[in-house]
Amino acid sequence: QVQLVESGGGLVQLGGSLRLSCTASEFTSDYYAIGWFRQAPGKEREGVSCFSSSDRRRYYADSVKGRFTISRDNAKNTVYLQMKSLKPEDTAVYYCATDWNAPGDRCLDYRNFDSWGQGTQVTVSS
Repeated sequence: QVQLVESGGGLVQLGGSLRLSCTASEFTSDYYAIGWFRQAPGKEREGVSCFSSSDRRRYYADSVKGRFTISRDNAKNTVYLQMKSLKPEDTAVYYCATDWNAPGDRCLDYRNFDSWGQGTQVTVSS
């Protein structure tokens, strides 16, 4: 099973920026879905952004549209999440995940993913 390692989290002030990285232990095909998810204390895990397995398009949760950008570098087996205009409600542990079968906007549903990283904490202070 592919291993995923997230990095880039930290403490940032309101309005600040961070870039998260997720590096896979082996090649992940463009036809695999890969996404970013987050979980705040006491809340359910939610999808943030993803590449789907069907059309390889990018999808974003409404709460992050216009502020977050997902990108990938296949040569480095790495997916990035550039986060700008951060808000306190973005505070959470951020995870990346991959799976062969998460088509369309279903790639925003964490239940469609089997392989997960350990997570990286993002804290936005006001």
